Amino acid sequence: MNPGTGSSTRTREHRSQAPGRLGTGVCAVVLSLGALVTGYVVLTAYMIEPDGPWDTQAVTNSEVAGGVGLALSAVTALLTWLFVRAEWLRRWWYALPVAFAVAALLRLTLLAPGL
Repeated sequence: MNPGTGSSTRTREHRSQAPGRLGTGVCAVVLSLGALVTGYVVLTAYMIEPDGPWDTQAVTNSEVAGGVGLALSAVTALLTWLFVRAEWLRRWWYALPVAFAVAALLRLTLLAPGL
């Protein structure tokens, strides 16, 4: 076997792995930023508490933040599905949007602020 052939095969393998690593890094950054924004919105939904029985605006703000957090977690879940399907990321990345969706749903239902 020609020694030059083996080295070109290694070069091709090395080149084919570089876009995969770059894609993995870009996807990880995109999902991390999405998780950061979603987490902030869901945390905001939990931080809003009414000052008294007259403070319906605080309840509305908490519901809006919970709804936006749920929508953002759905978008993040779709992006995660796309990136996992392309084999750029592992399946454990699904845990982030699921956790945020559960937290947002809890705030909208069982843990909703009352007047």
